[in-house]
Amino acid sequence: MGIIQSMTRKRADAAETQRQGRKEKRNSSTAAFASTNKAASQSPSPQSSEVSSVLSEPQQLDPSKLKIRLTENPKTVDPPEKLKFGQNFTDHMLVVSYDPVSGWSDPEIKPYEPLILDPACSVLHYCTTIFEGMKAYIGPDGKPRLFRPQMNMRRMEGSVARLALPPIDGDAILELIKRFVNIEKRWIPNAPDYSLYLRPTVIGTRPMLGVHASDHCTFFLIASPCGPYFPNGLRPVSLLGVSDHVRAWPGGTGGQKLGLNYAPGFLPQKAAAARGYEQVLWLFGDERRVTEAGAMNLFVVVQREDGAGHDVLTAPLDGTILPGVTRNSCLALAADARFAEDAGLGRLYVKEEAYTMRDLVSWARAGRLSEVFCVGTAAVVCAVNRIGWPEGLKELGEEPADAPPKPAPGEGVTEDGMKCGFDGTDIFVETYEGGLGPVARALRTKILRIQEGRETHEWGVVCE
Repeated sequence: MGIIQSMTRKRADAAETQRQGRKEKRNSSTAAFASTNKAASQSPSPQSSEVSSVLSEPQQLDPSKLKIRLTENPKTVDPPEKLKFGQNFTDHMLVVSYDPVSGWSDPEIKPYEPLILDPACSVLHYCTTIFEGMKAYIGPDGKPRLFRPQMNMRRMEGSVARLALPPIDGDAILELIKRFVNIEKRWIPNAPDYSLYLRPTVIGTRPMLGVHASDHCTFFLIASPCGPYFPNGLRPVSLLGVSDHVRAWPGGTGGQKLGLNYAPGFLPQKAAAARGYEQVLWLFGDERRVTEAGAMNLFVVVQREDGAGHDVLTAPLDGTILPGVTRNSCLALAADARFAEDAGLGRLYVKEEAYTMRDLVSWARAGRLSEVFCVGTAAVVCAVNRIGWPEGLKELGEEPADAPPKPAPGEGVTEDGMKCGFDGTDIFVETYEGGLGPVARALRTKILRIQEGRETHEWGVVCE
């Protein structure tokens, strides 16, 4: 285990210890402060002893101390058809802060308002920020629900540890999130494919310059009612394979949900859009290994060579891939023989293994590339019908004459009648009526049924 991984694990363990209520030593400044108070407590002054006993242990994150201050001017909730992702926000926000002397403040739900930050604070200079993406849904019983929120909390704890921010108790945060969702319940759209998007965020707020870990932080939660992430519905999207820019690398931070992982992708995304593609497909290494699509995990469905079933592949969690909640859910469902049988999918063989652009071309040329789709909290499941690889022929060592003619725009079918193929510039994937292939559609349907409370499942957590 590397030094960074070891340090990250230790900080994650600290969060676990915090959840169990055990007392942990803090950073050096806290220890020094406690030592000072201990010395003061040896003084004959009863008042000094009382003060030191109060201040020597920083306060733990305590949901029972939640303060609620509701807005006096509640906003009008827009109808679902007018909602755009991430542009409208609810009346309130949840905030709780940490400093090494006092520990965690009393959490507060208060009217939505700008944050006040010192210009020297860590997040503004060193990008010490992590976030999560979650959704709340209204079930048929009228109760709000979350989808596998414990996974988000464990990932949040790991992200916080990776940036050496003060450990955070995910279970305590989840309890506060549930309280917040109940208060903002009226903002959850009661319509299929609509939800209340939740953005839990932690920022480093150490108010001084210097390349050091932030021993101050603030957790805040904001929420936005939203409809489908892609407004055009289930229409498949196109990807452009990119290898001259890298999203993540071994030993880096691609396996955590850090703010610093996203901004470097904006420029390649704009370049892809200028070339007519909707998302970036991140490729890694000289072998052009397929990793993620935009900010989403990627799956491919490949017919087996003997024709007996399909392989469902996604890149392994090697530290460069974000351990997505939807990714994990799709893997678990696809590996369930009962799910595949009920959906009429035949035999599915789930694989978490590396694959390359050469593999995609080979499968497409053989007519075996059945589906490609992206998954994530925002989009849930989104099909892919075209993957651009402009330098593909060169990297394959082929001449343009070796490639078949380009299919007609939007058809996704090659001239020889195959439903998938490679024309020297693009890999075409079979398209299906309604936008999604059978595996992607079955996964999306199952996940949405659980999220919206139309099916009882342990993954659906009622906010009570």
